[in-house]
Amino acid sequence: MAAHGTIAGTREKHGLGRVLHDTRYVFWREMLLPLRDPFSLVFSLLQPLVFLGLFGPLLGAAVGAPAFGGQSTLQWFLPGVVVMIALFGTSMTGSNLQYELMTGSYERILATPLSRSSLMIGRALKEWAPLVVQGLLIALVCIPFGFVFHPLHVVAGLVILGIFGIGLGALSYALALVSQNKEWIFWGVQQTLLFPLMILSGIMLPIEAGPGWMQTASLFNPLTYLVNAERELFAGSVGTDTLLGLLAAAVTAAVGLAVGVKAISRNIR
Repeated sequence: MAAHGTIAGTREKHGLGRVLHDTRYVFWREMLLPLRDPFSLVFSLLQPLVFLGLFGPLLGAAVGAPAFGGQSTLQWFLPGVVVMIALFGTSMTGSNLQYELMTGSYERILATPLSRSSLMIGRALKEWAPLVVQGLLIALVCIPFGFVFHPLHVVAGLVILGIFGIGLGALSYALALVSQNKEWIFWGVQQTLLFPLMILSGIMLPIEAGPGWMQTASLFNPLTYLVNAERELFAGSVGTDTLLGLLAAAVTAAVGLAVGVKAISRNIR
């Protein structure tokens, strides 16, 4: 009854107020499942720590300190891990939608007066919420090992990741609609695009250590500017890289929402 009243209340709201109201409802609806299964949340918190512990030492030994711009290996590598977590989470937003398409629950949601953009924003924020906890926890755990924690800068970096995640989540949502009843297309496209984008952004290894053509290609990768912004913020600075990362995140969000809303409209027809 409460949920019905929440949805019905959207008829009384317009514009941005309606989107925010509907996004809150969708976000809470999506969060109920992981909250009922806390083990998955605990496991997702441990994975990044294991990755940092095993890959970080190898990275420093293989590349060397000069490649990190004077920063410690951990200070340079940790922001990349946080970005990688955000990528894997928000890029799989469409996978949950595929299940709803098969069960018919998606059609029931479309029958409600919820705004179309809120369906994508709410789902993407559901993937971003655990990232905030993960990012803060990882930073705190790494302090004894030489990581310098700048709380306000880290929070700002997570907010930029949230903006980027909304766009990437919307694109994943649109891909799920386009590949309806053909799940292999969704996973094929997602995996084919995700890993090259990660490598060309310098998430795991300094792109400066690569050949010239890779460095040139990285300039056309929006993820490159996001990674550079996170590294600058996690190092306690705010500069050009931060502004370019924010711009890349905003453009990704705008393009993703536009593509996602169009995909929903076509699906309704």
